Amino acid sequence: MTAFIRRYTQPERAAAWLDQFTGKKPLLALVLGFTETGLIPGISAAGATPADRRYTALADAEFLLRGPQPAPRFSLPPLPAGASPTFISRAIVADLDLPVTLFNAGLPQAPSVPYIDLEGLPAQCLSSGRALPLATVEHLWQLGLVWGEKLAAATEGYLMLGECVVGGTTTALAVLLGLGIAAEGRVNSSHPTCNHAQKRLLVQAGLAQAELAAASERANPLFWVAAVGDPMQPVVAGMALAASRTTGVLLAGGTQMLAVYALIKALADYYQLDWNPQQVVVGTTCWVAEDATGDTVGLAQATAACLLAAQLNFSGSQFPQLQVYEQGFVKEGVGAGGCAIAAHLYDGWAQEQLLQSIEALLAVQMRLEQKSLL
Repeated sequence: MTAFIRRYTQPERAAAWLDQFTGKKPLLALVLGFTETGLIPGISAAGATPADRRYTALADAEFLLRGPQPAPRFSLPPLPAGASPTFISRAIVADLDLPVTLFNAGLPQAPSVPYIDLEGLPAQCLSSGRALPLATVEHLWQLGLVWGEKLAAATEGYLMLGECVVGGTTTALAVLLGLGIAAEGRVNSSHPTCNHAQKRLLVQAGLAQAELAAASERANPLFWVAAVGDPMQPVVAGMALAASRTTGVLLAGGTQMLAVYALIKALADYYQLDWNPQQVVVGTTCWVAEDATGDTVGLAQATAACLLAAQLNFSGSQFPQLQVYEQGFVKEGVGAGGCAIAAHLYDGWAQEQLLQSIEALLAVQMRLEQKSLL
């Protein structure tokens, strides 16, 4: 395996996983969700304003499946800096013809592209301590188990699970702390410098409300998702746990997928469910893995997750929107890091080919945007 995929934790387990799935084409399942936490001013850079962030997941999903269009139903939201990570994922999905299935775990409105509706709900702000009804979380968890088995049977390669939840690194922090993981100061964000203090205040408020529940309720890991989480988390946890029994699983994301991994472990223990942790790895970008304003590697060690990252570098890009990734903007999302790993494993793509494909896609999008202004 070349240096393009770096192994940050559990290198022997990572090497075995990579060897097993080299040359294999994955099936990408992207789980979309929403939390009102993402509407808090300054909490996320995945959309310049709270109004923009309400539609980020819808726009990213549409772009992932359809690419640049003259008149999209949901336009990609303006960002404070940079281009959406969906450009990375779309370039790889389109050029390598990767199969994609979208799941709506809980959005304010329906996606504009084909999707499977899991009949969840958007989450309230986690500071309430009542983000989702427990019955909804249990329903999403059960459907995740069902779909994990179906998706594993549908791929001859492995299952890649991505997410798009604006504000999701904050719900990840909350769930990690609820599960007893030392996560404070370790999570990432779409800002160049992680807004740890803002996250901490929100999470402390939500956890304080959740702690009022009976100890027997708090023992169930799904309680913490209901209290301070988001609808993506139980779905992906269920999918990954069930799929691991028969195939490999790449949790495509950073902090949010480390929280999902911790949730899988807790749920497997609580419900006494069989799964195969050797088959599950977390794959992200180097911008997340090496974020100096968080501690991704330490968090992976705390959750016992096997962490990989694609060594993408946009410093030589002709586009400022990509260059700013090297300054810590955006970093990850829509399965971008996992898709880059998958492109390398399946077809040997590395830095040059990835950047060329992503830049070509961005150029098409910019021409369409310029035409629309005429």
